[in-house]
Order: sequence, then structure tokens, then C-alpha cells
Amino acid sequence: MTQQTPHQITRILFQDFPHWMVAVFYGVAIVAIAVFLWGVFIQLRKYAKGKRDKNLWAVARHCIGDTIATVLSHRAIRRRDQAAGGVHAIIFYGFALLFIGTATVTLQYDILGPFGINFWYGTFYLIFKLVLNIAGLGLILGLVYMMVRRGWIKPPKLNYARPDRSRADPDYNRDFYRIEDWAFLWTLILIGITGFVLSGARLVWLQAEPSVWDYRWWSPAGAAVAVALKILGISAADAAKLRLGLWWFHGLLALTFIALIPYTKAKHIFTAIGAWLVRDPEAVRRLPVGDLDQAKIGYTEIGDFGRHYLLQADACTKCGRCHEACPANATGYPLSPRDLILTVREHANQQLTPSFLGLGHAAPISILGDGNVQIRSETLWACRQCGACTEICPVAVEHVPIINLLRRSLVEAGDMDPMLQKTLDAVNKTGNSFNESRRKRPRWAKDIGFEIKDARKEPVDILWFLGDFASFDPRSQKVSRTFARILHEAEIDFGILYEAETTAGNDIRRVGEEGLFQTLAEGNVATLAECDFKRIVTTDPHSYNTLKNEYPAFGGNYRIDHASALLKELIDTGAISLSKKLDYKVTYHDPCHLGRFNKGYDPPRAAIAGTGVDFVELPRSRDNSFCCGGGGGRVWVPDPPGVTKPGENRVREAGTIAGLDMLVVNCPKCMTMLEDAVKTAGFEGKFQVKELIELVAEAMDMDGKMAAPAAAELVQ
Repeated sequence: MTQQTPHQITRILFQDFPHWMVAVFYGVAIVAIAVFLWGVFIQLRKYAKGKRDKNLWAVARHCIGDTIATVLSHRAIRRRDQAAGGVHAIIFYGFALLFIGTATVTLQYDILGPFGINFWYGTFYLIFKLVLNIAGLGLILGLVYMMVRRGWIKPPKLNYARPDRSRADPDYNRDFYRIEDWAFLWTLILIGITGFVLSGARLVWLQAEPSVWDYRWWSPAGAAVAVALKILGISAADAAKLRLGLWWFHGLLALTFIALIPYTKAKHIFTAIGAWLVRDPEAVRRLPVGDLDQAKIGYTEIGDFGRHYLLQADACTKCGRCHEACPANATGYPLSPRDLILTVREHANQQLTPSFLGLGHAAPISILGDGNVQIRSETLWACRQCGACTEICPVAVEHVPIINLLRRSLVEAGDMDPMLQKTLDAVNKTGNSFNESRRKRPRWAKDIGFEIKDARKEPVDILWFLGDFASFDPRSQKVSRTFARILHEAEIDFGILYEAETTAGNDIRRVGEEGLFQTLAEGNVATLAECDFKRIVTTDPHSYNTLKNEYPAFGGNYRIDHASALLKELIDTGAISLSKKLDYKVTYHDPCHLGRFNKGYDPPRAAIAGTGVDFVELPRSRDNSFCCGGGGGRVWVPDPPGVTKPGENRVREAGTIAGLDMLVVNCPKCMTMLEDAVKTAGFEGKFQVKELIELVAEAMDMDGKMAAPAAAELVQ
């Protein structure tokens, strides 16, 4: 090897190019950058047409650290799809390193070079080449895997056939997205492959120069290509011609890719990061507060959308994880969260994006309707508001509040199922969804055997907020009586609100009746303000979520525990004794509002463990739990014939556990939906649905200890 000076070990960017050719390249580059910047401008202008989000920059500043960690670790993309997430990380880092490499060359040649500042040579240059070779190889291999995945593996979540459309509809398959996906993959892989072939051709062309050929293996992929070219008999002169042609093809392809980033799937490189920066970490558990003084509180036109929602719609990569996780979609209802967000994107592009030469926009139309770029009401009503879509989204799209804000307009227009309208009327009239007299709310405790304190009249340590099902539903009333006896056995100082309690309003808000929800919230807050208590406990996860996360906006700030957390506390402190070890094989269904919404995964499992049962997790559990189907007001709406209920899907999942005796639930709505599903899905007599409170009471041997006395003191 001939000894070379460090300055000789480099690459001349435009070696042997005439001046006119260099000028043409820079001219094309300027045009590409101009097209890119125009695209960025019209995208930003589109977002600006949305409603201004309060405190958006404060949210972004708060989320910077988490966004950086999420992007660099790829933790959101790896969840529940390690293969795709890991390969995406390879592609991401390969692309990022190649982009940094290109920026480094630009810095050297176009910014510092004219001032005589040079650093791109010697050891730095060799390491630079090696790193970029490895990055390029990773990029290509990752893209090949993604091609195989789309073309041959074909996971169902990448099928763009829409459940909210029929085959006769022109937008049933959205084939243009499929074309875009493949164009994106092929463009990137061709840029990577031509880069390596270009490197190999240059090595063959300059094989007589020791400063190039002797250091070829610092570019291992390029050197391998050079060896192959030589084996094929490519001469130095032929390599020079090949290098020139490839240089232009590679360069123009790369510049075209850059120019088209704002107009294609490639923009997710930036919009995904932006979506993470402005996301609301409370998006699932706390819905936006509607201003009742405004003309409308829901979304009907794309201009009603908050700017960060428009950004999120552009961030969607169509990965299908929300589509796969959605219980409505999984059981045949006309909803795919992915397709809904894509409709928002398409509608925004149609309505808010200026034409290329002008700044005009299409005439405004409603985003709600049966048209080609509209969202149908049955799509919105299929949603359970369970949060599975928002929780799994790797680019922080907030499907749940978007659907809810669209529902608010449907409610305002009266576009809803008659049974739902009847329930809303009942709540407005009586304060409960069962349309029962307020005086009947405490009657579940009539024969309990002891008096429960009235928290309106005397101080209590624990104020038990029951909710509608625990107060009026016969099956849930049994659980309420059992829980009251457990508290009495543990000598807990507790009370209830009697007829002064009204529904907390969680499901009222989730269906989109914001005005009624605010009335309920303000009324309950006023009632609770007159009471003297240390904390609130509720057996209803829906009430728990709303009291904990949504009432603070209306002045209701309390310490709130779910009953499962209190049970664990009582077991841990010895306040109750689980003296009877139970010989059951059980599994546990995580309620969405306790589990996914509020991370209440461990207390119920700890209480179950204390009973001595043989516990087996469901395949879908914790944050991946499958909704029972009763959330978002769907417990009040009859299911259409011919579709599988989400509860039946869940029960069949439990039925795959050999020897299962019991499916334990921890929510009155889950109990209602899953007990019904056990019957309709054909599992009656095979295993039973039981409330966690009932399981704990059985382990306490409550039947022996707590039989009600003959002359029970009645609670009026």
C-alpha cells in the first residue's frame, strides 16, 4: 500500500464534472428545495386553518424530553409488534445517519469549503464512509423486510379494505394509499442501492489511484460491488460512464424524494415527531371541556378541528395498530380508527390545502355525512370510547377525543339511536340512566342489616359514590350489598349520598352530550362540597375515571380510590382476613376505565392472589385488554343483528383457557355485558362471571359471618 497523506484520502464531490453540469445540479437542487418549502408552507397554512389550541407551546415544551426518548428508543413502535418495530428502528437510524452524512458533505462543500475550512479527509473521512455504509446496508435490509411484509406476509392490519364502506363505494379499498406505500419503499431502496453501485463504479473507475483503491474496504458494500463489477469485466472507462449516469439518476431521485416529502407519506418523518410533541397525555381519560356559550361545541367542519388534531391526521402512517386493537372493528362494526383519521386527513387536504398555483380552497362541506370524504354517523356510534386505539398509536394520534367531538355534533342534531335518546332524556329528568325515582337510589341497602351513614348529614372517612348500575341494576345491587358488608366487617367509617347522588356522567359525556354532562358534574360537585369526608371510593370504574380526571375542571378535586385499591389496602393491613382459600381456576378482565385509562392493573390482581385461586392471565390483558363492549354509551344501545358483540369475543377468549371456572370482573357494566355474553356465546354452565368483590367476600367466608339478622334495620 502506497503511503498517502491524510489530505489525499477524501472524495472529490464533482470530480471531472464540467462547470455547466455542476450548475445544472445546483439549479435542480434549488428547485427541489423550493418545492419542499412550498409544501411545508401549505401544510403549515392548513394547520393554521384549524382552531387555535390553548397552551399548545407549553404542552410541547413539557413533552420535549419524552418525545426525544420515544423517537430514539422506538418504544411506541416496538409495542406489540417487535419485528416491525425493530426493523423500523434500523430503517430510521439508517436514514438518519445517511441524512446526517449528506448534511455533513453539504457543510464541507457549500458552507465551510469556500472559506478554506476542510475536515472531510483522512481518518474522519474513512470512519464517515464506514458508518454510512453500515447505515445504508441497514436501510436497504430493513426496506426489503418491509416489502416482504407488505407483499407476502400481509398482516390483516395492513389491509385497507374499510369496514365503514361497501365494495360498491369508490373509497372502499383506498388503493392510492397502497400505491403510495410501495412508491415510498421503492424510492428509498433505489436511493440506497444506486448509492452503493455508484460507490463501486467510482472505485473501479479510480482503481489506479492508491488514495482511493487502497482504502476501498472502508466502504465494504461499495468495495463488494466494485469486485463484482470487475468480475463482470467492467473496465475503468466503462465504470466512469456508469458512474456518471448513476450519479445523475441517484442525485435526481434523492432530490425528488426531498421535494415530495411534504406531499407524501414521507412527511410522517416530521409530523410524527410533531404529534408526539403536542399530544395530550390525558387524551383518553379526560375529554375536552366544551364551551357551552359557543354556537356549537362539536365538530362539523374541518375548520372546527384543533390544529394539533390536523397535525395528528397527517402523522398517521396507516400502520393499522388502532385498526387491529379496536373492539368495534374486531367484531364487525363499521369502524376503523385508522380509516376515520385518514378521512379527516383527506377532508382537510380537500378543504384546507391551496392549489399549487393559487391559494383558493374548496367550498366548505360538513365532515359528517355519507359522501366520499365524510364520516358516517354509524361509524361514530360504533365506538366504545375504550381508548385502545389512542393507547397503542405509535404516532400519538388522539382518536378518542376526535370521535367524541364529532359525536357532540350528532347529539346536537339529534342523530342517534332512539334508545340512546331515551336514556339521555331519563338522565336529564331523574339524574340516572335507569329512569328511576331519586328516592329509589338507596333501596339496594334496604335489608343489609345495619345502617349506612348519610354523608350529607355527618362526617365520614370514606364517601362511597355508587353510580347508576350499583344502585339500580339488580345484579349489581348484590355486589353493592356485599361491598357494604365488607366495609362494615372492616369497621370502615363510610357513608353514601342517598338520593342526592346523580350519575357522574362519564358515559353521558362519552356519547357526546357535553351540556348534560356539565350539568351533572356541577351538581355533584356542589353536593360533595357540602359533605365532610377524607376520600371517595367507588365500585364503578366509569365514575372513578370521571370523578378523578374530569371533575377537577369543574372544581371537584378529591382523593379518589377504586374499590379494588381499597380491598387491597384492607387485605394488606389485616383489616379483613381471607381465611377461606378458594379452589378455582380464574382469569381477570381489565375494565377499560380502571386499567387502560388509569393503570389500575395491580390492585385487583393482588386481591385475587390473596384468595388462593389458580390465576391465569387472558391473552389480551392490562393495556391490551379487550373492551366488553359497554363503554361509550353502547350499554344503552341495542346491537344490530348479525354482528358479534365485543363481549362475546371476550368470552370466547376466556373460553380458550382449559378448566376455567370463573371470569372475574371489576366493573358493573363489564359484568352486565359479559354475563349476557356467556349465555349468547354458548358458555353457560362452563364458567361463570363473578365480581372481584364477591370473590373476596367468599374468601372472607362472609356467608357464615355476615348473615343478615332477622330483624334487619331498614335504610330508608
